Amino acid sequence: MFKTLAIAAAFSVAASAALAQAPNDAQIAHIAYTAGVVDVAAGKQALEKSKDKAVRDFAQEMVRDHTAVNDQALALVKKLGVTPQDNPTSQGLAKGGADKLKELGALSGAAFDKAYVANEVAYHKTVNGALSGTLIPNAKNAELKSLLQTGLKLFKEHQAHAEHLAMTVK
Repeated sequence: MFKTLAIAAAFSVAASAALAQAPNDAQIAHIAYTAGVVDVAAGKQALEKSKDKAVRDFAQEMVRDHTAVNDQALALVKKLGVTPQDNPTSQGLAKGGADKLKELGALSGAAFDKAYVANEVAYHKTVNGALSGTLIPNAKNAELKSLLQTGLKLFKEHQAHAEHLAMTVK
């Protein structure tokens, strides 16, 4: 649990530092896409490791929904002729995600399930905060802003689902 909170805190600090200057749309697109990639990877890991039906169903939802949003984001940047721009925040997300996969990879059974779900709660809280507090307000392109708002609505549902699941996973 401590490492989950540490990764969320590290993302928050990295996001705050990197986004001290308002990010541009290319950076916002990269951050949002990277956040989705991280959650898809975590969901795929849960599908490989978990035997719990509720955890597996949730992981499948994460893979499906985050892949769909990322596919929409890729189509939008292609349409707009924008190349997503790597930045310290997206780099921090990718590193934190890789570190978390390694940490979770060492767990199995109920310990994995609990840690995965706790991470999903913390991760969605952090990403939703970044979306509502930084990414959406700074997006200049109306279509990008709309996609981020749609994603936020969906990801708030993910957070609520993860919070509920955290209360039931043994």
